[in-house]
Amino acid sequence: MKLDFYQVDAFTERVFEGNPAAVVVLEAWPEDDLLQAIAMENNLSETAFFAPEGDDFRLRWFTPRAEVDLCGHATLATAHVLYEHLDHAGEGVRFLTRSGALSVRREASGYRMDFPAAASALVAVPGDLIDGLGGRKPAAVLAGPDHLAVFEREADVAELRPDFAALARIDGRGVIATAPGENCDFVSRCFFPRLGVPEDPVTGSAHCQMAPYWAERTGRTSLSARQLSARGGRVDCRVRGDRVELLGQAVTCLVGAFHL
Repeated sequence: MKLDFYQVDAFTERVFEGNPAAVVVLEAWPEDDLLQAIAMENNLSETAFFAPEGDDFRLRWFTPRAEVDLCGHATLATAHVLYEHLDHAGEGVRFLTRSGALSVRREASGYRMDFPAAASALVAVPGDLIDGLGGRKPAAVLAGPDHLAVFEREADVAELRPDFAALARIDGRGVIATAPGENCDFVSRCFFPRLGVPEDPVTGSAHCQMAPYWAERTGRTSLSARQLSARGGRVDCRVRGDRVELLGQAVTCLVGAFHL
């Protein structure tokens, strides 16, 4: 069996920046063990697998350790593969996922994704969180799909030296550190050691939780964001009720095939 795949750098217009995702093209679904083995072999934060389903596409995402419910950068990467390499001609593409139907439109400025917003609520600071963030105490913590640790300055987030073993002990998917940005509306760093991703370069799904928080705090629904990882990346967000639109660019880095 031969499976074509593409490695795409998402939320950037230049290779070796943004967040790399592998995208594997399927005609039919193999066993989940094979999907997980391919994701482990790729050893990227996410590998996306997609196959046609009616007029749409079924899309699934795997980290090196587990399948996840939502992944923004690998969704962007999959849409990029469809448009740039597989001659998709529609105005948009619809993916059927564990988080419901997700639509992506290609525009002059990039790919616009329509995702569900993620709610969060203030909670007490978990005991391992301060240790996990290198002894830095956030101004507030909100719990949702991830723990959202809010700091007052961009430098507070940039200077974090996380203890990934401590962060892995915290319930939930992962930990997001965020603060107001100096040259954008907000910045972040995202840590998912429980999923085998110590620090994710650019995390689209995390912005589904951050954008509603910052929209409520600033009173604006259109927001610009940067993720302060080593690779870095930009995400433009728009909050529309219980949906969040994320706009980003993508570039293909690698084309290959698995021979199984």
